[in-house]
Amino acid sequence: MTNRPTGLDQRPRAHEMGIYKRYFDLIASGKKTTEIRVNDSSRKRLKEGDLLRFKCRDEEVLTRITRTARYDTFDEMFEHEPVSSVNPNASKDDQLRNIREIYPPEREALGVVAIGTELTGF
Repeated sequence: MTNRPTGLDQRPRAHEMGIYKRYFDLIASGKKTTEIRVNDSSRKRLKEGDLLRFKCRDEEVLTRITRTARYDTFDEMFEHEPVSSVNPNASKDDQLRNIREIYPPEREALGVVAIGTELTGF
């Protein structure tokens, strides 16, 4: 006989990403609608309509992917993506500086993905 799930975890199946608290709060409030990451192997599986759960410490927020756009660099990405959708509280220069503190040049060389998100009702 196999063990069956007890139903205690009723969360919808979703991709998961850890995120810094300052960005998590912007996503949870609906102010941040574009998440940017390097285009590594796990990001290549993301597609429109997928659920994406952001986690920060013991908090989480569930979003739906509305679109993905891939770019060669963060600079190129900001030529096409609204700065305010990535972080409404920071200038483009500040955002590029913060991003490059997180992702060194060898990671940026993988390419960049902009992930459009919207909050879900779950």
